[in-house]
Amino acid sequence: MTALYDEQRPVSVEQHYRISHFLNYEYRLLDDERFDDWLALMHDEIHYWMPGIENRRRENLLEHGFYATDHMAFFDDSLRDLGRRVARFKQPSAWAENPATRNVHQLSNVEVYYGENDGEYVVHSTFQSVRSRGLDEEYVIYGRRQDLIVQDGESFKIKKRLILIPNATLTCKNINTFL
Repeated sequence: MTALYDEQRPVSVEQHYRISHFLNYEYRLLDDERFDDWLALMHDEIHYWMPGIENRRRENLLEHGFYATDHMAFFDDSLRDLGRRVARFKQPSAWAENPATRNVHQLSNVEVYYGENDGEYVVHSTFQSVRSRGLDEEYVIYGRRQDLIVQDGESFKIKKRLILIPNATLTCKNINTFL
């Protein structure tokens, strides 16, 4: 998923629209707290990864610049892990979600390219997630995503998601949300 722009082949306008619509639908499911429906959009082999970002000097970069696969991650989830997180949201003992967090997700700058295999698409995008709880708690998380989307009949499934935030330190109490 790190091919150079010159090596990537953009999809048609129609296919770009279909995949963008799919990703916007995904965010609407999250905003409406339809977590089981959201989970159904994940491929059986999903890798949902949000590595920790490290402040590094340019001459001392990591495997992927400011993050590495063998360093800390906020999320490093499979389908089973995501299912557990969804189940936790439904529990009355999930005190971090009582009162419930109100979410608004925004997706922008969507670029869609053909993947290495038929029916695979590499999607680059930016996002903003606004979460509000109580009277005056509001947290904003923004960043970039790299997704590997696969064709699934007339729709799609998310097979890989890399979430990159620019912050080396979280500016919120927790990240009990999906990005």
